[in-house]
Amino acid sequence: MKIFYNRPFIVPRWIILLADTCIATCSFILSYFILDEFRFNELVRGHFFIYAGLFAGTSMTIFYFMRIYKGLIRYSNTKDMFRIFSAVLIVSLVYPVVSEVIARRIYAIPALDMPTLLVLNFFISSSLLIMLRTSIKEIYIFAKGSVLSNVKKVLVYGSDHHSILLKQAIEDAGAGKVMVCGFIQTGGKKINSNIEQRRVYHSRELADLHKKFNIDKIILPNTQSGNPAIRSVIDRCLNLGIQVQTVPPSEQWVSGKLSLGQIQDLKIEDLLPRKPIQINNNLVSKEISGKRVLITGAAGSIGSEIARQVLSYNPEMVILCDQAESPLHEIQLELEEQYPSTKIKTYIASIRNLRRMIIPFKEYRPHIVFHAAAYKHVPMMEKYPEEAILTNVMGTRNMADLSVCFGVDKFIMISTDKAVNPTNIMGASKRIAETYVQSLNNASVNPPASEFLSGLLQDGDDETLTVASSNKTRFITTRFGNVLGSNGSVIPRFRSQIQHGGPITVTHPEITRYFMTIPEAVQLVLEAATVGNGGEIFVFDMGEPVKIADLAVNMIKLAGLVPGKDINIVYTGLRPGEKLYEELLNEAEKTLPTHHEKIKIAKVVASPYKDVLNDIETLTELCKQGDHFKLVGKMKMIIPEFISNNSEFSRLDEKPKRKVLFVPAYSDSIKIQ
Repeated sequence: MKIFYNRPFIVPRWIILLADTCIATCSFILSYFILDEFRFNELVRGHFFIYAGLFAGTSMTIFYFMRIYKGLIRYSNTKDMFRIFSAVLIVSLVYPVVSEVIARRIYAIPALDMPTLLVLNFFISSSLLIMLRTSIKEIYIFAKGSVLSNVKKVLVYGSDHHSILLKQAIEDAGAGKVMVCGFIQTGGKKINSNIEQRRVYHSRELADLHKKFNIDKIILPNTQSGNPAIRSVIDRCLNLGIQVQTVPPSEQWVSGKLSLGQIQDLKIEDLLPRKPIQINNNLVSKEISGKRVLITGAAGSIGSEIARQVLSYNPEMVILCDQAESPLHEIQLELEEQYPSTKIKTYIASIRNLRRMIIPFKEYRPHIVFHAAAYKHVPMMEKYPEEAILTNVMGTRNMADLSVCFGVDKFIMISTDKAVNPTNIMGASKRIAETYVQSLNNASVNPPASEFLSGLLQDGDDETLTVASSNKTRFITTRFGNVLGSNGSVIPRFRSQIQHGGPITVTHPEITRYFMTIPEAVQLVLEAATVGNGGEIFVFDMGEPVKIADLAVNMIKLAGLVPGKDINIVYTGLRPGEKLYEELLNEAEKTLPTHHEKIKIAKVVASPYKDVLNDIETLTELCKQGDHFKLVGKMKMIIPEFISNNSEFSRLDEKPKRKVLFVPAYSDSIKIQ
């Protein structure tokens, strides 16, 4: 068997053609004998050889032109069987004409009972030809399953037409490396029936099948993990250590054929404990269609997805701004290829450079600004608080001021749940940026930057800048938690650690986070931007928080490995500024419902613009001094709820202890210092 499988001999095509012809001719002879009740002496003396020879010649000719000998027998499928039926049927239709012309008219021999003979021959001949192929195929499959241990054994979910196509495609594309052991589904009339020599099993038999066939994987025809029935199958697979994979719909296969590269592992995003988020696309389209849209941080995870989704709503122009050259170039090439009819502009600059950021506003006059540029890594910002202030606060101020000065209709700031009761510098810097944006929305006058901007633009420039005479810009803040798969997030890190054999590092066994997929987060950002009137902080319902440790376990299982055996999980302790549980609202905030059940408005008390502006300018001056503790101390004064966690700045939160000095007993007074 091992020799048969490892070195399968490819029979020459002409031998298969002769074999098929011999089988068809033998079937004709058998039918001929049956009709004449096996009177051999009379048959031999009669015209038997002429009729048999004519049938052999007709069969070979038809089989040749129908090409039933072309395919490899061990990979025969339903199409090959249909071709055999068609070829035998055509032979049955053509042979009477051939026998009439040659046997009757040339040799003048008596006619046969042709209809009965050909009907009988049709069933015998087609059955023998199909049996030949299925027998060889079964022997090959048996050899493959019983001899080789490195063959991947899989189950296909479902038993419909797409599942059958998938089974055929896997066996063809697998080239002997993958064997489909059967179909599996949660119910239906096809349970325990056979399709293409493969049985349809009930999902409750999964554990037994895993033991019996040593199943490696289960493959879903489409990514349908949101379906409760399929989700239960996925959960069973993960517990049994069976890898779950998905393939795109058959219409997306390259040239109608599935390649093994299109079979992808199930993504961790598909296991979020909630239903997929749906938005009102018509509402968003009315807001964006025909508009000029500027996106900062456009090369990042969120910014690039904003660009993709914005372009799907037919804007007039999209301006992609980022300071990262290579990622910006890559997203430009991707989007220009996907949306060749839309103007896509790129601009390399830092949002901290006010003079540089004037240019895209001046040249393109955007109607909408999506501000996604920010520093987001908590431990890094604990080490470099000045960078958090200069980028997250001052950079946001630059973009907001420019939006007012150039009359932008809407400014959408992408914030984070870490801004709620912040325990780290990154979250506090985003909260300060939120307060500035909110205060600017309520300001009745232009920001002081207007005069400065006018001077910058008119300095050495003959063109006169017309600055907006009043603040018409509506400022909207969107706040959500972690997004799965974003740059620097836990998912890419866990995936890399699994690929290197582990261990996976988790900071704390109880640490939890809210998670959302990048496309879902951006969908909600776009809808919130559409319905926002200005001044709101939109909070997204991100479902139930997920334990990072559970996330790590599921990722190990999705890779077909066993947690604690193949890949270990190591707990390293909370990082500076990190907290166990994220919040979406602080105690002083209240939420109001919106038209979308997943979007709520956090009502907060907005600070006066001038007060916030003075605080930000003070922070900017402190950044120049290089004293981290003075800078962070000022941040804590601006955001009283900012209490550092697991950080060197925690000592700034310690209240000075009061010393009680006792005076002599004869005194009635107590002094407190």
